[in-house]
Order: sequence, then structure tokens, then C-alpha cells
Amino acid sequence: MSAQIILAKTAGFCFGVDRAVGKVYELAESGVKVCTLGPIIHNANVVADLEKKGVFICCSPDQAPTDGVLIIRSHGVPQSVYDEIERLGLRCEDCTCPFVAKIHQIAAERSRRGDVLLIAGDPEHPEVVGITGFCTGEHYVFSTPAQLEALITAHQLEQRPVSMCSQTTYHVGNWQQAKEIAACRCQKLEIFDTVCGATSSRQQEAEELSQRCDLMVVVGDRHSSNTAKLREVCEKNCRTILLETAQEMLQQDILCAKIIGVTAGASTPARIIKEVLHTMSELLNDVQGEEFSFEKALEESLKPVYIGQRVKGVITSVAPNEVTVDIGTKHTGFIPLSELTSDSTVSSCDQLVAKDEEINVIVMRVNDQEGTALLSKKRYDAIEGFDKIMKAEEEGTVLEGVVTDVIKGGVLVTVHGVKVFVPASLATLRRGEDLQALKGQQVEFKIIETNERRARAIGSIKAVLVEKNKAIAEAFWNSVEIGKVYSGVVKSLTSYGAFIDLGGVDGMAHISELSWKRIKHPSEVVKVGDTVEVYIKDIDFENKKISLGYKKEADNPWNIFQANYHVGDEVKATIVSITSFGAFARIIDGVDGLIHISQISNERVEKVADVLKVGDVVDCKITEADIDRKRVSLSMRALLENQPRAEHSSRSMEDAVVYSTEDSDFEG
Repeated sequence: MSAQIILAKTAGFCFGVDRAVGKVYELAESGVKVCTLGPIIHNANVVADLEKKGVFICCSPDQAPTDGVLIIRSHGVPQSVYDEIERLGLRCEDCTCPFVAKIHQIAAERSRRGDVLLIAGDPEHPEVVGITGFCTGEHYVFSTPAQLEALITAHQLEQRPVSMCSQTTYHVGNWQQAKEIAACRCQKLEIFDTVCGATSSRQQEAEELSQRCDLMVVVGDRHSSNTAKLREVCEKNCRTILLETAQEMLQQDILCAKIIGVTAGASTPARIIKEVLHTMSELLNDVQGEEFSFEKALEESLKPVYIGQRVKGVITSVAPNEVTVDIGTKHTGFIPLSELTSDSTVSSCDQLVAKDEEINVIVMRVNDQEGTALLSKKRYDAIEGFDKIMKAEEEGTVLEGVVTDVIKGGVLVTVHGVKVFVPASLATLRRGEDLQALKGQQVEFKIIETNERRARAIGSIKAVLVEKNKAIAEAFWNSVEIGKVYSGVVKSLTSYGAFIDLGGVDGMAHISELSWKRIKHPSEVVKVGDTVEVYIKDIDFENKKISLGYKKEADNPWNIFQANYHVGDEVKATIVSITSFGAFARIIDGVDGLIHISQISNERVEKVADVLKVGDVVDCKITEADIDRKRVSLSMRALLENQPRAEHSSRSMEDAVVYSTEDSDFEG
């Protein structure tokens, strides 16, 4: 059985190296005299190939030809070298990796601020030499977490302002330990995660791959820092060999391995990786099949990225304002917080995503020179969301979203990351309802129109409400009956009654059904928005009309009066009105009795107003009560003892029995 060979997706040139090497080849092939300030990369094969094309190496700017181009390699150089190049007036092509240039900026700014700068890396490495060359204040380089501990103690950095960064190719595991140590010991610390995303991804993939394999092959120059770190990572998990060329493969025993993993440093050209894979394939006697798969794997890692492309990536790092994503190409993808979400309440990327999560994004901008790609999850979600919206329109599906904005002419509802416009006329069941009440609410709606070219959609909340109400109304009419009690909401008031929503069907409670007392307007009893309990008084199935009752028999003042008062009882009553024949006095709310002029006093009373006035509280006796006719007669005179009887009005006692002033058919 042939061994399985797995090529790491991140193997080979990173974009910084690729850009620098590509620029040198481009200039060399154009006939320009080219000189690199130190080896362009730590790879003897590439350097030797460039020498054949006339590219030579100089150690300082003063060795560079004045009629050629001096190349600054991806590792970068100290500020003093830039100053020297400018002083000499040399033509220069700066191929410093953008990630390294960012560290230069951090070093300069933090030094000016007065911070002590701690740099994780190899002090002899050109990149670290370049970084320290931008430090204008106190700074220290450490290679291991143990050295960091010693530095903090030796220089008493616990209470001093400290900034810490790293070489881009620093060991990821050691960097994590260093961050933990510094955070624990330094009280005024700011950490900058400057390990390159490509380096981090490459080391992480090598770690995972080496755990699955019997043998790991690391391809790269022995002087390359990142290649050495890859070897160090892999050796912890399985047997590991480092190769600079395919020829070295012939000296290795690989036949006993069942699963072989292959990775390569950032300064290893695809050509050398391919040669190693081809040689390995021949040794394993599986040339054609494996060679084809190797070609395919390399092509995958070098595939182009274009604007508008939808890709799936893996998050390699999360900062408060930016997420770095491995999209499986030589480009490093990044998502600013503003392109991660449209939710303005989110203040940090780590509220939404975490390292190692898979994420779907769309490519917004590509910078081949810097090897970066601006990505957007927010816009990916919007595009995917709009596809779902168009499908919902086609199928008539009911969607659910949140009303995020109330604007002129309607509201905006967010669903699947897309804002759908709902016109005011389609936002509520009835015209004129307050749209502001919808803001922040979860609503159901249907899509009624889309414009794919402009990514616009129009929805209708009303369409869903109408459908729901139709079903509710049908169920209501099938079950309604006289006397049935419902809980409803007062929707509107008129001079003659209140319209009450019973849940999809409106009924009307006439003003006379709202209270046992005489009222002038329904607003004296209920107001719009009140939840009330009503009962069915009458049903017109043909015209779909419902008459409602609101006042309850238990509240009927005549029932209360009958239960608590009897003829002969002495009561206190309040004078509420005066007529020529007597005075009406309120016994309880809703029940008034008449004190006939003849029953006011033992003496003759010519004019009621001479004796009583509205508001007086008088003692009287109930002399007659006709509940059916709602009439009560009262007498003050009956309580006047040992008083001479005066002449009385010739009116009969029949006239003295009078009903409540609440009755509307009284003729004075």
C-alpha cells in the first residue's frame, strides 16, 4: 500500500517574500542593474538563481551602484539605513513586508511616547535588527519566555510603561507564553500581536498535521528563521526532516512511513516544493497519481482572488477592531469591525467571532502588492440574505424581522442582514396607526417586490395581519353566541359608543351599555387602548355586526339598592336637583329618590329652593320603592316628630312616588 502524502495548504512563500522576490526578478529581466541589501530571502537556491541573472548582494548602501536599483528586502532595515540611502541619492525599491513596516511604526511611536519596548525574536535576525533600529528609547530583545522573565526583573519593569511586540516569524507558542508572563508581571503594559497571520497559520497547520503523520518533511533554507521554527514545531510530534533541495530527499529513509506531511518555510519557492514532492513520489513508486495531486494542491494555494468572490476562510486572529482570516491563498484576508456586522451596538470583534472559527466572506478589495484582501462578512450576509429574500418572494414565505428604523413613508425591517422597506400603508392593519410603536418590535411580513440589480426589497406587514385576522375571524364567527364573554381592546370612540377589537373582529358597545349611570360620552368610562371585558348582546350574522354589553348586572345600582335598602329605612341622601314639586336626592350612585314638596317639612313649603339647595345632605325615610319602574319616594317629614302638621299641597300621594332622575322618560 502506498504512503499517503499530505501537503500543507500554507506551505511556501508568504505574500511579503513573494512580492520582494517577484520585484527583483521583474527588475532583473528588464535589464536594470539590481543590487539587494543582503540576501533577498534566506534561500540559497533563489539567491543563486538571481546571481545568474546579474543580481548581486551588497552589505551597505555605499556599496550599491549609483546607476542601478537598490532593493530593501522583506525583512526591513533600520531607520539609519533609509537615512544613508537618501544621503547618497540612490534609487531604491523598498520591499519591506507591510507587516514588518507596521512594527517599525509601532517601535517609533512607542519610543517617542516614552515606553520601554520589549521585542520577542532573534536579536541577530535582520528583521529584529531593523525593528530595533526604529527604537529611539529603552528597548530589549528576548528569545525565550525565560529571558523575558529575567529582563522584567533586571530592569524593574513591573510599574513602568511597557509595550511589547514580536518578530513576525516568532514561535507562536512562545509568544503566547510571553504575553501571559508580561500581562501578569507588568502593570502598565500594552501588547501588539505582530506575529504574522501567515506565520501563525503555517505553524498551527504544521502542528496539527504533524500529529497525524509518521513523518514530516519541512522544505526550506537552514538559515531561515520561520523554517527552523516549523521544524521545531513538528519535531515535538513525529520524526521530522529538513530539506533544502529535492536532491537531499534521496539520502532520507521515507519508505517506512505510512502518512507523510509536507510543509515549507515562507522563503521556499513553489518550484522547490514541487521538485521535493516529485522526487518523493518517485521514491514511493506512485509517480503519476501523486504528481497530479501535488500540482493541484500547489495550484490551490496559488489561486487568484478577485473582487466580489465569495470565499470560506478560517479566522487566525481576533483584535478589537479587525479580524484576520486565512482564505486558502497567498493573500492575508482581514475584516474591519465595520465590515463584520451592521449592528452598531457591537464594540469589539470578539463579541461575535473567535479564533479558528470558519467564516463566509466576500472579497471587497485586493492588494496584490501587499498580498492582502479586504473582506466583508456583513456584505456576504446581505448578499446571501437577499437570495433568501428573493426566494421568499417567489414562494410567498412569511419572514420575521425587527423594525430598526421609522423613516419618511414607512419603516425598515431587518431580516437576513438586509433592510426591507415597508410602506406606511402596509405597515399596520389600519391606516393612521402610530408607526413609532413598531420600532424595535419583532414583526412578521411578506416580500411583495424585489429589485435584484439594486438589492432593494419591499415588504408588507399588513398582508400577514390580514391573513391572520381572516383565520381568526372565521374561527370567531363559527363559535360566537349571545352571552359569551370576551376580552377586547378599545380601538376607537364615537359620540354613540365604543368600538372594541375582540381579536380579529370588532364589536360596538352602545353608550347606553357602557354604564348604569347617565353619561355624555364613552370617554367617561373607557379610553382607546383599554383592555375590557365585554359580552355579546346581539349578533347580526348577515351583516357581520356584533353588539356588545359592558356594564354588568352585578354593578346595577338598582340591584344593589334592592339588596341593601328597604321601605322604612332611614338614609342620608344628597340633594342633586330641585324642581317646583320637590327635590331629587341621591341615595347611592345611580339611584335617586324624590322628596315631594309635601314631604319636606311639617310646615307648608311654598318654594322648595327656600328650604333645600343642591349639595345638601339630608336625613329622610324610604316611603316607597318600585324597583321595576325604578322609582323611590323619600320623606324628610316622616322623621320630624312632635311637629304640627301643616296644610299640604293638594297633589295626590300618587304624584309623590317618583322614580330616579337617571330615567330618561321623566316629564317634569
